[in-house]
Amino acid sequence: MSVLTRGEIIKEIKRGNIKIDPLDESSIGPGSVDLRLGNKFRTFKRADQVYDVNESLNYRDLTELVETDTIVVQPGETILGITMEKITLASNLCGWLEGRSRFARLGLMVHISASFMQPGISNHQVFEISNMGHVPLRLHAGTRFCQFVFQRTIGKATYAGTFEGQTEP
Repeated sequence: MSVLTRGEIIKEIKRGNIKIDPLDESSIGPGSVDLRLGNKFRTFKRADQVYDVNESLNYRDLTELVETDTIVVQPGETILGITMEKITLASNLCGWLEGRSRFARLGLMVHISASFMQPGISNHQVFEISNMGHVPLRLHAGTRFCQFVFQRTIGKATYAGTFEGQTEP
């Protein structure tokens, strides 16, 4: 699989194989597109019980949906966020959601482990945000928060799963 450079990303956008809504063309970099942080978050409820990690565990049972333009993430805390942009990919394109180094240097992780975006997706991307630093960090909706790296696939496929069409974290 090959990473798409700026020129290839623009070609795929013009062909309709990559759709970013809304698209800010200044966010297209040499090998990725910056995506912005939306204003919907999920914060984890405080709990005294132990939850079994298995297929029946639903993260929504452990979280509360919050809509706000700013949110503080405490050291050691994890929250969920979502992109402002909706990403739609053709069945021969996939991608990776990557953090930005300016925020990683503060100890902020944009995603814990689920960075791969399947071919044929059409949704907003969820962030698994963790503050691994030592100071509270205030996040602001609209901030260029991550970069999406595009790749061509060998063969075609379309994602149809649990998070298909997601619009909130």
